[in-house]
Amino acid sequence: MSTTHLTRRQPFDHDDGDTVEKASLNDADSVEVPKCDPFVPFTDDPGAPVESHSQILTVRAVLTGCVLGGLVNASNIYLGLKTGWTFSASLFGAIFGFGLLKFLSLSLPTTFPVLGGPFGPKENSIVQTAATAAGGLGSIFVSAVPALYQLRLLHDPVRDFPRLLSFTAVSAYYGLLFATPLRQFFVIHVARELHLVFPTATATAMTIRSMHALGGAAGGAAARRRTRALAAAFGGAFGLRVAAAYVPGVLWDWHVWSWVFVWGGYGNGAIHVENWGWLWEWTPAFVGSGMLVGLNSAMSFLGGSVLAWGIIGPALVRNGVAHGVAVFTESDAQWEKWHDLTNFHSFALADPKHAPSPRYWLLWPGVFVMICTSFAELAVQYKLLWHGARCVWTATAAALHTLRPSNAWLARHAAPPRPATAVADPAPPAEHVKPWQWGLPLALTIAATCVVLALQYHLSVEMSFLAVLLGFIFAFLAIQCTGATDTTPLTTAAKASQLLLGAASSGQNYPVHAAQRMNLIGGAVASGAAAQSTDLVVDFRVGFLLRTPPRLQWYAQALGSVVAVFLSPAMFIVFMRAYPCVLDAAAPACAFAGPSVAAWRAVAVAVTSPELPVPPSSAAFALALGIVAAASVVLRHNLRMDRRAWVPNFMALGLGFVMPQTQYASAMAAGAVLAWAWQRRRPAQFEMFCYAIAAGMIAGEGLGGVMNAFLEIGGVGAARYGSAVGCPGEIFCG
Repeated sequence: MSTTHLTRRQPFDHDDGDTVEKASLNDADSVEVPKCDPFVPFTDDPGAPVESHSQILTVRAVLTGCVLGGLVNASNIYLGLKTGWTFSASLFGAIFGFGLLKFLSLSLPTTFPVLGGPFGPKENSIVQTAATAAGGLGSIFVSAVPALYQLRLLHDPVRDFPRLLSFTAVSAYYGLLFATPLRQFFVIHVARELHLVFPTATATAMTIRSMHALGGAAGGAAARRRTRALAAAFGGAFGLRVAAAYVPGVLWDWHVWSWVFVWGGYGNGAIHVENWGWLWEWTPAFVGSGMLVGLNSAMSFLGGSVLAWGIIGPALVRNGVAHGVAVFTESDAQWEKWHDLTNFHSFALADPKHAPSPRYWLLWPGVFVMICTSFAELAVQYKLLWHGARCVWTATAAALHTLRPSNAWLARHAAPPRPATAVADPAPPAEHVKPWQWGLPLALTIAATCVVLALQYHLSVEMSFLAVLLGFIFAFLAIQCTGATDTTPLTTAAKASQLLLGAASSGQNYPVHAAQRMNLIGGAVASGAAAQSTDLVVDFRVGFLLRTPPRLQWYAQALGSVVAVFLSPAMFIVFMRAYPCVLDAAAPACAFAGPSVAAWRAVAVAVTSPELPVPPSSAAFALALGIVAAASVVLRHNLRMDRRAWVPNFMALGLGFVMPQTQYASAMAAGAVLAWAWQRRRPAQFEMFCYAIAAGMIAGEGLGGVMNAFLEIGGVGAARYGSAVGCPGEIFCG
């Protein structure tokens, strides 16, 4: 599983530590590609200010982008630990940044230091670029890193902060530096030939351009209305999340079946529905994400939850295959009324292979389905990938031919792209990032990565280099798939990295704990670098369309990454201090389910254990469901575009198995239905406000969760002052 990014049509990156990390859950087929030539930059709007370099890369643009990206980064730790999803700061930074800086440019004198002066689309793209970079890297802290602590491979996040920081830094800048030359390859050289439209990046660029192109009072009013809608949704979600922490059974989680059980005198069967986690949660973030992902993904996620926690799980318990644990014992005061209240989600098992909990049994089919789906999605793109590989070879041969111009064999293979497929680069050579600016730092970063992994995580040089190599390979695949389909296969990158690293370490006589550490750290480096590289090339595509100098974008990316490097591990430590149960896989209850953590831990254990720790019946079912999932991908790929929405999204369905909290699937489905009805009845209003409201809801709840973590650390949080009113078993359910 992976982490995911918030964008208009690519709302989340899920992370099994992947960002659906970008995501394998979105309805990529529903992305609308502009009817104009998508490989020609937009013309500069006559009404927009003429922007010199000093007016594009400005202090105010970088600071605004870093602050907005930092907010998303912090909220992603909360959301990722809750559900495994992380959200991109791209459009959030573009819209909110426009609202802030446009207001300042109109309100302050032109000569006002730092904050004054005209504000144009190129400077807006710098805000967006800095926000994306500052908002990244959260995925590794909601997946691989907590899994290391759950397996007791690391011990104290506060004490480990220096090595978490160094690990984050090498992942960030390795991804940034080797993504730099890929702009020329993916955005310029092969974009038209491989039809790499990058739909989310194109939508972001069109949004920025439209906000600046709307001239006059009417245009300004429209932009202000969109910004106000985003701010109102953000504030409402933030306030609700903070307040609801203290009375969760009233303002947040509605345990309707528990209430029916109480109203029936503690004697009806409603408690058995409550035991399986069927409740309604007023979560703005997942109503908002449902508004973005579309009906197919949302309903597939809900279908997976119903299948796992409404059908298969109860059948396993009924037939004695899996077992739950009573919440109360006879010595507890609540036993008389609540003796049937049962926990089916425990990982604290004496014999997980032969006496599993339903959650442990369902984990393996869920993870295997996501792996099969992601690899099948990659396989059906074999023509695209083969064509991309040929383009790489052509480019390599061309580079070698410059060194040996007399070599006829290289000359034949170094044929330049056909004029009909060439894309004109709007940036002159002087505006490109120079090879010396990224080449030498990249070599130093690779060396530093090997040193950090060897000294601080005890990886051998060979395993460290393999992790770096896998990062490059999967970055190449992820960027190409993102450009063509708007689907970033981060789950593929994460799980393939773990499997390959597991195969490389087998037979080397490593102790189990050492092999698990190498598997998780190496996989995190590979998938994290791939995610970072993909985000940055997507930013280059936005800049290409808006004619923003790539060198200035690169500087903004580098500065934004500094924020991410420090903020991601810091926010992780904040949450671990407030909610230490996240680091304990055997904790009976925790506010954060960490589905991505469970998936990464499961794969690491499976590929390093002498004996596969999977219940036989679970393994057989996982194999059968994995085959169905792969077949569904092939079927969907061969259907007409208008029929693909009727094929279930097995990536989302598998996530329903891994995540025992059914309320997120219900909320996402509700958001998708709401957006569908809104778009049908009032399409113009939908286009104006849907993304802004959804983005505000997602970011607002995330930041509210961050505030709750600080309140817990300060001793004034819900754990001390919260009320159990409305909660099952009369125990606090926050």
